[in-house]
Amino acid sequence: MEPKHIHIKDYNYHLPDDRIAKYPLPRRDCSKLLVYNHGQIQQDIFRNIPGYLPKGALMVFNNTKVIRARLHFRKESTTQSGNQPGALIEIFLLEPAMPAEYQENFSTHGKCQWYCLVGNSKKWKQGKLNLTIDTGGHQTTLSAERTGSKGTSQIIEFTWDSQYTWSEIIEKTGELPIPPYLNRKTEKSDLSTYQTVYSKIDGSVAAPTAGLHFTPEVLQALGERGIECEEVTLHVGAGTFKPVKTEEIGDHNMHSEHIAVHRDSIEKLARHGAKAIAVGTTSVRTLESLYYMGITAKTLTDTGKATGDAGELHVAQWMPYCDTTPAMPPADALRALLSYMDCHNLDILQSSTQIIIAPGYDYKIVQMMVTNFHQPQSTLLLLVSAFINQPGRDFHGDWHTIYDYALSHDFRFLSYGDSSLLIP
Repeated sequence: MEPKHIHIKDYNYHLPDDRIAKYPLPRRDCSKLLVYNHGQIQQDIFRNIPGYLPKGALMVFNNTKVIRARLHFRKESTTQSGNQPGALIEIFLLEPAMPAEYQENFSTHGKCQWYCLVGNSKKWKQGKLNLTIDTGGHQTTLSAERTGSKGTSQIIEFTWDSQYTWSEIIEKTGELPIPPYLNRKTEKSDLSTYQTVYSKIDGSVAAPTAGLHFTPEVLQALGERGIECEEVTLHVGAGTFKPVKTEEIGDHNMHSEHIAVHRDSIEKLARHGAKAIAVGTTSVRTLESLYYMGITAKTLTDTGKATGDAGELHVAQWMPYCDTTPAMPPADALRALLSYMDCHNLDILQSSTQIIIAPGYDYKIVQMMVTNFHQPQSTLLLLVSAFINQPGRDFHGDWHTIYDYALSHDFRFLSYGDSSLLIP
């Protein structure tokens, strides 16, 4: 079937509320691990995962860090007495607008702009919102003003005392955005449990949750088994929770995500024959997008149109399925990407991807995948289905087999739930 004509209703299943893990286990690596290996299923404890991986393999992690993306403002009271609190306005940070580069934005002093979602926006017609922040013995004011819009997002300009960076401001006043399906408020414990132990690059509004199971002890065990670990960065956007509401997935608009990959990481991937074990769907989307970025880099270079601008390597949603997209061996695509970086003196490749991975997709780089159990009718479930049911393979799996097993064996689902290792 043409991937665009896949019906999302075929990727539905009943997920009881009591199977959604509202909190993580006290120890990360004690979660359950479902191992799906060539159609056979067994279960174990996550800390034993190194024993299932081939020695000398390359494992790729997403090192993004979740930011405190929820900001709560109150409008000034409009009552004559002024004693009644004004309307509560929530501003949810999505991605930087000015400066557009993440790290530059977080380092900004005094002013920056973000694309945001605004809750209770009908109560905020115009003017500035002000929030008093205690920065440890000193009070400063954070102001927010709408300056425009882009699609469903509002462009919000923030201003504050220039002695502080934007990163310091949101660290003081923002709230960590745990997933909406947990149906609870953020708690102090989430500040640590909703971050991977290797998170370091600010930018995500949701955690790459497959990585939440890893501990320093598991990472050490991977090294002792001879497994190389490498990091990439994909900043997870709020769109990761966006349900597919269209009947066919061809009518679903995939969100765009920022990617940053060091040259050394691409070189290491090339040395491993362009083959990797991906930790999480975000690492999957990053690695598979590198292949298509390599194709675009070669085309632009061969035609003399390459400029080195980050946007020119953007992976469009349906690029992998387009008849006009040229094909090449994955290792050649990575070499083309490295040549492109050499020509433009780039140590870090920064671009974006809207890639949608659905049944019919032919994986180029990812050989094994570590991932949690995802929501019904989600693009993440489509990605898993595509992975175990790839075209041109002798064996074709069925995602129902995995999820039926997990449901019948008391696995915990979604962000704080248990994990799986998929070997198609």
